[in-house]
Amino acid sequence: MKRCVLATLLIGWVLTGLPAAADTQAEKAIRDALSKWTDDFNARDATRICDLFAPDLRYDFRGQPERDFTAMCSGLKRTLADRSKTLTYSFDIKEIIVSADMAIVRLVWTSRVQAGSGQIVETKEPGLDLFRRQTDGTWRISRYLAYEAP
Repeated sequence: MKRCVLATLLIGWVLTGLPAAADTQAEKAIRDALSKWTDDFNARDATRICDLFAPDLRYDFRGQPERDFTAMCSGLKRTLADRSKTLTYSFDIKEIIVSADMAIVRLVWTSRVQAGSGQIVETKEPGLDLFRRQTDGTWRISRYLAYEAP
């Protein structure tokens, strides 16, 4: 009887840990994707700069019209090609909530722009990114909302 109870408790303990482990794997994959994108952007590597975003991307930035994947990619490539200034990004994740093949990431992007004058302008952009797991298993941003910090 003791063995049966012990086995039941052990199985229950293992099974309750599985979703958390899956969430942890998803969170790591999302953090890694954001870090990879940031590294590529800061290195001005345009070859994979659009890989973070899903083909069905829709995004809103306060005061701007809704945009899509094509607009995002062309804007990023244009920005990386502009050698008149240096632009770098970093991010601070506040929260990741994973549910099946979707995840919400609340974060703050910080951009630093240095023009020819040498002056650095820093902007913080809080936002909410909706990631979807793609058919190939990667996590990509499908929707996001962002705005400048007050």
